[in-house]
Amino acid sequence: MCLCCCFECLPNVPPFNLILHQFSHSLTPQQEETGEREAMASILVPNPIPSPTEDAQTIREAVQGLGTDEKVLIQVLGRRTASQRAEIARSYERLYNESLIDRLYSELSGDFGKAMVLWAMDPAARDAKLAHEALHKDGDRRPSVVVEVACASSPDHLMAVRKAYCSLFSSSIEEEIASCSAYEEPLKQFLVRLVSSYRYVGENVDDNLARSEAAELCDAIRKKQPLNDEVIRIISSRNKSQLKATFQHYKQDHGKSIDEDIEKHSSRKLSGVLKVAVWCLVSPEKHFAEVVRSSIQGFGTDEDSLTRAIVCRAETDMNKIKEEYKIRYKTTVTRDVIGDTSGDYKDILLTLVGNEVP
Repeated sequence: MCLCCCFECLPNVPPFNLILHQFSHSLTPQQEETGEREAMASILVPNPIPSPTEDAQTIREAVQGLGTDEKVLIQVLGRRTASQRAEIARSYERLYNESLIDRLYSELSGDFGKAMVLWAMDPAARDAKLAHEALHKDGDRRPSVVVEVACASSPDHLMAVRKAYCSLFSSSIEEEIASCSAYEEPLKQFLVRLVSSYRYVGENVDDNLARSEAAELCDAIRKKQPLNDEVIRIISSRNKSQLKATFQHYKQDHGKSIDEDIEKHSSRKLSGVLKVAVWCLVSPEKHFAEVVRSSIQGFGTDEDSLTRAIVCRAETDMNKIKEEYKIRYKTTVTRDVIGDTSGDYKDILLTLVGNEVP
């Protein structure tokens, strides 16, 4: 008997054909996460869509001659996905022998210019740039930005950010955190561990482990040791499904949610960083809804934070952020953006926020 022939026939023989069909149509955890992310994105791509060459030519016309047609730039780039924008950028450089990003940077200014340049960038390079600015900006070195990049990203995206950082700045993000004089231990160790992590993507959860690690977290936080070695180990290494179960046990077994205890028992700086990590890992929409709200509340507008939240999450979970925002603040992102920004800057933000009744 020829075994080769038998194996060739297996795909056509029940139940093997059903088994093979099941495997061939199953999605990996990464594919499922990508599908969920696309469903929660707020970008409205036109149908039919022009070719990358046509878009590049339209952009060229908008930036050539006297003045710049900002509306056209918003209409084209603001309604394209990251992969589509990358194709446009390649077409633009091939046609006109210059970088699209460089041209936008030279043509645009102010908050609108910053938003457009960040939006047009490759997402991994953009996050690397934001992390670099957070580590080097005089007087305002925000560890929360580094935590956002590390914890609100997929493992593959975080790896791409780390590679982009090395390419752009000739240094690793881990090295830069470790040498940042604005951060002290144990914060440095925590941030390095977060950006170095490559978490399992999947739904497997060990409930007994979740219960025991919830107790460890509670003990450390209530003893005012929010970043001791065990807390850093658990938060920086466990997969997001496991952490979600751990945080659920924390509330069920110990009477308060972990973020409530963090705020009550920790110093302001450490509690802020740990709370951002917890939210970005299991409920990033909560964190970014708060970033948007904080950026427009009070005296003046924090345009950098507002831009970062909307630009970085438009293709990820902006629809979830809008839902969270409406529930928590009894208003909409759209209404608050309209009330606190103006001109082309307002228009690009509203384009990225997507459809929403004010």
